[in-house]
Amino acid sequence: MLQVIDAQYGGILSDSASVLVVTRTWARSPAGTISGGGATYDVRLSSASPTWRVTEIHPSQPGTPVTPGTLAHEVLSSDRLDLPPASSADIASGQVHDSVLEAMLHLAQTYRLGISVVRSGHPTYVFGTTRPSDHPRGRAFDTWMIDGHPVVASATPQALVTAFMRDAARAGSYNIGGPYAVSGSAYFTDDTHHDHVHAGFTS
Repeated sequence: MLQVIDAQYGGILSDSASVLVVTRTWARSPAGTISGGGATYDVRLSSASPTWRVTEIHPSQPGTPVTPGTLAHEVLSSDRLDLPPASSADIASGQVHDSVLEAMLHLAQTYRLGISVVRSGHPTYVFGTTRPSDHPRGRAFDTWMIDGHPVVASATPQALVTAFMRDAARAGSYNIGGPYAVSGSAYFTDDTHHDHVHAGFTS
């Protein structure tokens, strides 16, 4: 069985797009044992008539798990951070920077967060550019839900999202993208980030 947890833009241009499909799966063995898993898929689309068409699908590749450090263990065991399988595996692989983990834990003191993408399953470059994304380097995370409110939902209070964006900056993020304009050099908004909040870190 497959559950789509979230689908968000990884990037959108006039004639192409990246949609990140975050999933959880369950499988039953012949003996009846149920095992869980999941992946995040970077689905690439190109405009075509009459509809857009899928051109590529890139599944997440989190890497081999290692013994988690203290911060990773705290993030993975927090009941205030809802991590999809690929993001949990990213953290368990030891390839996510401490700055990201510290920020998650700091923000979780105030908010209950639904995380969508951390490292793997995200485009290598900022979509439509040759600029490396912070995600594959383990220096960013995306949030699709705050205190049970999807960022993209029209009923979600704008004040909640902008407060979270400001708190992400206080937690150390130098690059915060979201659906609303916030005053300050650390913040940006565009079509790609109308459905989630991005927080990037320098190290």
